[in-house]
Amino acid sequence: MSTAELRSWLRAPAVKSFPYGAVVREYHSAGKHFVSPELLEMLSGVRDMLPELSGPWPNVQTLASFLTTALDKPDKRYDYPSYLALALLQLPGPDDPVEQAPFARTRCDRLTAQLVADALAFEVSALDGRTTLLPQLRPAEVHVGKRFRHGLRVIRPALARMALDTGLTATEPGDLARQACAAVHDDMSYAERRALELSILPVYTMHDEYLFLRVLQTFETTFSLLATQIRGAIAAIGDGEIERAVHFVNSSETALRESAPLFSMLATMQIESFRTFRDFTEGASAIQSRNYKLVESLCRTPDTSRVDSPAYRSVPDVRERVLGSQPTLDEAYRELCASDVIAEDALKPLSEAMSAFARALLRWRQTHYRLAVRMLGEATGTGYTEGTPYLAAVRDIPVFHAVDTETTGAP
Repeated sequence: MSTAELRSWLRAPAVKSFPYGAVVREYHSAGKHFVSPELLEMLSGVRDMLPELSGPWPNVQTLASFLTTALDKPDKRYDYPSYLALALLQLPGPDDPVEQAPFARTRCDRLTAQLVADALAFEVSALDGRTTLLPQLRPAEVHVGKRFRHGLRVIRPALARMALDTGLTATEPGDLARQACAAVHDDMSYAERRALELSILPVYTMHDEYLFLRVLQTFETTFSLLATQIRGAIAAIGDGEIERAVHFVNSSETALRESAPLFSMLATMQIESFRTFRDFTEGASAIQSRNYKLVESLCRTPDTSRVDSPAYRSVPDVRERVLGSQPTLDEAYRELCASDVIAEDALKPLSEAMSAFARALLRWRQTHYRLAVRMLGEATGTGYTEGTPYLAAVRDIPVFHAVDTETTGAP
């Protein structure tokens, strides 16, 4: 059916009328790994036509980003960013003006609420029997209840900041999840709904992959926010605005802490389901997370051995920033201490904020490792990595050197 609608569109192609719904349904019915060669060939032809298509630039950009995600496997460039369709989510980036750092929180709050609410809405639809999407291995109702509770823990702070929590009056997790989903949906623009619709292209038809994708996208949103705010802190120190730097670092610690229940959501995945769809994600691994490496390298310059490891070679643009002497929070703090411009007592809040953030990040790594051990065992990673041995080796890498590392150890 999708090929028929696409052929019809090709008779009078226009970016605003591209049959996204039909194409997405085909991807959902088979899984990205099993989409028909005929459809892939037609989509490749559409991509070739992009320079000739007329229409508003945002529409052209959306179609180009969608095709980049949809054609990653036949193009043999499938990786973590394309699996998560990050190009469609328009996360804050390292080249954005640092002056925009205060506004990144609002953007990421909206996206976090939308991604998690969409994951909960899918669980509601499946529980109510209103969807046939990803029908294999539906989770038990007890697991769905846990997803509701943990998902609500993630988005409640964002909903409060967005003033969308006033209608959340239910006491039962399922009813509360329904209220939250409705509030978020009603607040979304058409463009936001379209991006959400197009950014979920599972590789197979296992129910739990929907949750997996949305949680990873939310983590990427969190780390894009952290990178933006750490850049803001570095700039604030350079301007002598210590209170502003403390605000950015504290806000980063808060964002990381608020994201922690995402791990609990992931822990409700069925191991059989995860290991089944994981077979079709070879080539995509979190080691390719550009936003995580940005955060790590903005905190302090990584050791040479790490910069030369697969971890950074898998994100070459970030590696180039490191090799180009990218400023770091560790260095900025060290130089501030050496300058004697700021009194030691005035520096204490910044030191404490950096220590608290480091503790939160080390806890995040430790939790990531424990969950990976549970889900993967001794299996290798999907990005041609060592899997859990790699996570074990890097979980205790110091976040900073300039602050008291004795207070930043992981539990």
